[in-house]
Amino acid sequence: MNLLLWRHAEAEDGTRDLERALTPRGRDQAARVAAWLHAHGPKFDRIIVSPARRTRETADALELPYEVIEAVEPGAAPEQVLAAAGWPDAKSSVLVVGHQPTMGRTAALALSGVVQSWTVRKGGVWWLAERERDDESQVVVRAVINPEVI
Repeated sequence: MNLLLWRHAEAEDGTRDLERALTPRGRDQAARVAAWLHAHGPKFDRIIVSPARRTRETADALELPYEVIEAVEPGAAPEQVLAAAGWPDAKSSVLVVGHQPTMGRTAALALSGVVQSWTVRKGGVWWLAERERDDESQVVVRAVINPEVI
């Protein structure tokens, strides 16, 4: 299984958290990362996105259909995110567009089996893959990218 965790791009400040839109810089970040994903990422079987406007606008840069689900809303538990994605048992490629600190904690849980406070930068993607080698399940980090390096 391929699991890609994409933190939403830079968003405006605001008190109505779910309505915060991307900034012009955030739209540029999302476009650059979307282009990278189209060129280098897997073909996605599913894209799941938080209900927050900033995550939907980030995902819109891909120009692919996606599902809006509450399991990846702000403050979601990493276990919820992994369950929604089907990690690690699904035989598919799933992109999750969500929030920090959940994206970092989800990466930590998938990689180490322990929830830890890891950071995913705004607009950043962590690409993890689960595979079987020598009758052992392994997690491979395929890529960690940030908009600034694309």
